[in-house]
Amino acid sequence: MEHKHIYDAQGKQLCCTQTEKIYNQAGAQRLIQGAPAQDQGHSHSDDDGHDHSVAEGSTLKLFLPAIISFVLLIVAIAMDNWVPQEWFKGWIRIIWYVLAYIPVGFPVIKDALKSIGKGEIFSEFLLMSIATIGAFAIKEYPEGVAVMLFYAVGEVFQTLAVSRAKSNIKALLDQRPDEVTIVEANSSRVIKAEAAAIGDLIQLKPGEKLGLDGELISDTASFNTAALTGESKPDTKTKGEVVLAGMINMNTVSLVKVTTAYQDSKLSKILELVQNATSQKAPTELFIRKFAKIYTPIVVLLAIAICLLPYFFVGQYVFSDWLYRALVFLVISCPCALVISIPLGYFGGIGAASRNGILFKEVTFWMRWQRYRMLLWIKPVR
Repeated sequence: MEHKHIYDAQGKQLCCTQTEKIYNQAGAQRLIQGAPAQDQGHSHSDDDGHDHSVAEGSTLKLFLPAIISFVLLIVAIAMDNWVPQEWFKGWIRIIWYVLAYIPVGFPVIKDALKSIGKGEIFSEFLLMSIATIGAFAIKEYPEGVAVMLFYAVGEVFQTLAVSRAKSNIKALLDQRPDEVTIVEANSSRVIKAEAAAIGDLIQLKPGEKLGLDGELISDTASFNTAALTGESKPDTKTKGEVVLAGMINMNTVSLVKVTTAYQDSKLSKILELVQNATSQKAPTELFIRKFAKIYTPIVVLLAIAICLLPYFFVGQYVFSDWLYRALVFLVISCPCALVISIPLGYFGGIGAASRNGILFKEVTFWMRWQRYRMLLWIKPVR
C-alpha cells in the first residue's frame, strides 16, 4: 500500500520528516513518540525498552501510585497504633496492607520477572521484591509497604530528572529552521528546509538563520556563528566561502547555494551527536554495570547465609528474627545507589549542559589512571 504523507493546516509535514529520520538515527525515537512513562520498569540502560519520557501533565499520574500507597499505609498505621480498631485484625488487616503494597510493588515485581526472562536474574528489582515479600512473610507488613514506597518515589524522581534532561536536549534539536526561501527564475518561494535540494539558491534575509550548509553567492555577508562556535563577534564571509546551517545573517539580503543535504548539515550532525552522547556508556558506567552483576548475586548469597548459618552456631535460633536481619541486609545492600546515580548523573549533566547551550559531541571519562577527552560546541548562555 502506497504511503501518503500527512500535513497540518499550515502545510507542515507531520510524518516521514528529515527531523524524524535524524531522531531515529540518533536513537531518540522516544522524543518523537512522546509516550508517557507510566511503566516504572528500570534496568538503567538505553536498550532495555524502559521509557523515562514524561508526557506533559503526567507528573501527577507518576506520583499517583505512591500517593495511593502512602494514604493506605498511613491509615493502616493509624489503626494499628494511634486509633486502634477492633475490626482491623486478621485477614482484613493483611488485605489492607496488600492493597497498599500493590500500587508500588506490582511494577517492581513485574520488572523483576522481565529481568529474569531476559537472563538477568539478580537485579535490584529481585532484591526489592524478595525483601518486601519477605517482610510480609514475617508479618512486618508496614515495613514491607514502606520500603517499596520509598523505592517507588525514588524511581519517579529519577524519571522526572531524565525527562527534564530530554526536554532540554529536544529544545536544542528545535533550533533548526523549518523553512527556507528558494530563489528560482527571479522569483522566490518558501519550502520546507528538508525539501531543499543541492544546488538550490537560498535567499537569506537579515536576522534569518541558515537552514542548510552552502556556498555564499553574494559578494559579502556578515554572520552570527555563536550557535556553532560560541563566538559572539560576527564573522564576515566573502563570495565562494562556506557557510553553515545555524549561522544567522546579520545585515544585507544574501544568496547561498546549497551544497549539502539537510540531514548532512553540520548543525544536524552536531545535534545528532548530542543524542548519541546520551546513549554512549562511559567507562565508569560500564564498570559499575559489570560490578553490579557480580555484586548482586554475592549479596543474595550473603543474605541467605545470614538467615540460615546461625542455626548451627546460635543456641536459641529463631528463624523469623534471622530472616528479618537478612531482609534488612538485602535492602541496605541493594546496588540501586550505584546503578542509578552514575548513568543518571551523566544523562543529567548532558541535559543541563544542553539547557545552557553546551553540546557534547563525545565524552570519554577517565579517572586517576586514565585521561579526559572532550569535544564541545558552545553557544552563548541565554
